[in-house]
Amino acid sequence: MEKKSGIVGFTGLFRESVANVKERSKVVFTGSVAVCTPFIELLAYAVRDRDFEMLYVPRADAKEARKIKGVENIGYTVVDEKGDPKGPDAVVVLGGLAMQKFGCPPEDVNRMVEAIAVEKKPKIIGVCFMNMFERAGWDKKIKFDTLIDTTMESVVK
Repeated sequence: MEKKSGIVGFTGLFRESVANVKERSKVVFTGSVAVCTPFIELLAYAVRDRDFEMLYVPRADAKEARKIKGVENIGYTVVDEKGDPKGPDAVVVLGGLAMQKFGCPPEDVNRMVEAIAVEKKPKIIGVCFMNMFERAGWDKKIKFDTLIDTTMESVVK
């Protein structure tokens, strides 16, 4: 187990988790609407130099896949342009999906991965906060190759 802190630690661990994914590969992110989107955009920015084709699939619904693109003076953002999630080299599953109010059942994620995997099984990377996957039991229902768990702490002064 490797431990790093802060935003740089969070994004750095993500970069490490895709280090063996070839440049110009397809990376599909799936998460809950609105709650996960900013984190997906942050993680996309963290790997901007890898020239990945990146897509966002809200709530593991592959027909809703949208492209993630770099926008000058903005950063990386999900755009309102459909994309094809089939044949990914990596699928990044965000923990918001494991939250009852915002997500979906883990079986939906497994079905999506099975449906979009074409010739080979993609690397499955889980990214969550505050042990969400473990608390929801998803760590036993999805075969993550890597699981990144981040703890946040906030203080008002």
